[in-house]
Amino acid sequence: MAFVLASRRLFPGLSVVLLVTWVTSAALTIAWCASMSGMGGMPMPGGWTMSMTWMRMPGQSWPGAAASFIAMWLVMMVAMMLPAIAPMLTRYQRAVRMAAEAHLGRLTALVGAGYFVVWTLFGLVAFPLGVALAEIEMRAPAVARAVPAAVGVAVLIVGVLQFTEWKAHHLACCRGEQEHAPQTADSGTAWRHGVRLGLDCFYCCGNLMALLLVGGVMDPGAMALVTIAITFERLAPSGQRAAREVGVAVVGVGLLLIARAAGPG
Repeated sequence: MAFVLASRRLFPGLSVVLLVTWVTSAALTIAWCASMSGMGGMPMPGGWTMSMTWMRMPGQSWPGAAASFIAMWLVMMVAMMLPAIAPMLTRYQRAVRMAAEAHLGRLTALVGAGYFVVWTLFGLVAFPLGVALAEIEMRAPAVARAVPAAVGVAVLIVGVLQFTEWKAHHLACCRGEQEHAPQTADSGTAWRHGVRLGLDCFYCCGNLMALLLVGGVMDPGAMALVTIAITFERLAPSGQRAAREVGVAVVGVGLLLIARAAGPG
């Protein structure tokens, strides 16, 4: 009975921490998007606008710009991915609570840190690639004019990936259908478990996250839609069916963008 009462006290506490963290990160992300939107963008050949995300602010060094991007990228990832990782953290606590009840909060935090370090590394790779591509687009008008069609093709590919066995396998891992619970309750195991969860999540929904990079990393609407899609895949009764439904929607958007880019004007 004492164990049941302790677990009931524990999980509501975790829920409160996750809710406060999510609300804070979401508020910071919205404020960041608003500040960047206020700066406008650079009109480009082809009728689209380049985001200021890939440019330095006046007086800012490139290391400073990268640090600013990574800090806000991490905050954005917490806002977007916390609804999806919450069930993973709950499953971890259930697996190790008997062995490490006294240290459960610290170990759970380590799992979360390991998870988000994977997404931070994704941002570290995305920023220089985004900057390099922006530089090419600014220097080569022909490349800039091809961007709308290229974005449509990229979105189409993202949608097609939703139907692959690769997606199904890693989605099953993220949903706990193929997850291996940790055998020991120590800091190293918690960290490695978090990194493994992060890698599975990256493999599973990195294609959906790529939509932000090609469609507008500072677009609140795009962020909301990607967050809803990822969370829907994780929490829907049938993950594979949810992934296919998301794939149908994304493929449709990709085809629409390609048709629009190929149209007159």
